[in-house]
Amino acid sequence: MARNKHPEETVRLILDVSFRLFVEKGYEHTSIQGIIDNLGGLSKGAIYHHFKSKEEILLAVTDRITAESNQMLAVIRDRLDLSGKEKLKTIFRESINRPVQNDIFTVAPDFHNNAKLLFSLLHDTIDNAAPNYILPIIQQGISDGSIETDYPEQFAELILLVANVWMNPMIFDSSEEESYRKFMLFRQMLQGFGLDIIDDEMLERLQELASIYQKNK
Repeated sequence: MARNKHPEETVRLILDVSFRLFVEKGYEHTSIQGIIDNLGGLSKGAIYHHFKSKEEILLAVTDRITAESNQMLAVIRDRLDLSGKEKLKTIFRESINRPVQNDIFTVAPDFHNNAKLLFSLLHDTIDNAAPNYILPIIQQGISDGSIETDYPEQFAELILLVANVWMNPMIFDSSEEESYRKFMLFRQMLQGFGLDIIDDEMLERLQELASIYQKNK
C-alpha cells in the first residue's frame, strides 16, 4: 500500500493498529516492528514521521481515549433531567462500564516506568476533567440541594484523584483484595458527603476491572 497522502488518516491507522496490538499482546510485548508489520505497507519512516517512539504512540492512544471519555462527561454534565448527585452517579456508572475499559486494563500500561503517561493522567484530571466537567456538576448539586460542600473546587479534584489515581490498580499494582478495600473506602467516603452513588453493581464492575489487570500485567 502506498503511503497515505493524508497525515490524519496515517495517524489514525497507526493508533488503531497500535491499540489493537497493545490489547492483544500487551504494551511491553508490542514492538515498533510489530506495529509496522500490521500497517498494510506503511514504512517505518511513516511511523517515525509522526511518533518518535513507542511511548509517544501510547501517549497518543491514551489522549484519544481521554478525549472520548471527556465527550461522554460533557454529555452527562449538560443533561437537564438529572440533579447534580444523579449526574455524578451516572458518570461513575458510564465510565466504568465503557467497553474500552476492558481493553485499557488488558493493555495494563506500566505507569511505574512511564512518567509521561502518569503525568498525562494527572494533568488531565486536575487541569481539565475536574474544573470543566465535575466542578459544574457539583456546583449544580449545591444549587439543587443534592450535594453539600463548602469547597466545590477541591471536592471535584478529590473525587477524580481518588477514582482515577488512588483506586487505579495499574498505578499502585494493587491486588484484587487491596483494590476491593479501596473501592469500599471510596464508597464510605462519598456516603460521608451524603452521596450514596456507588452501588453493588458498580463495585462488582470495579472488581472485574482489577481482576482483568492482575491477569494481564
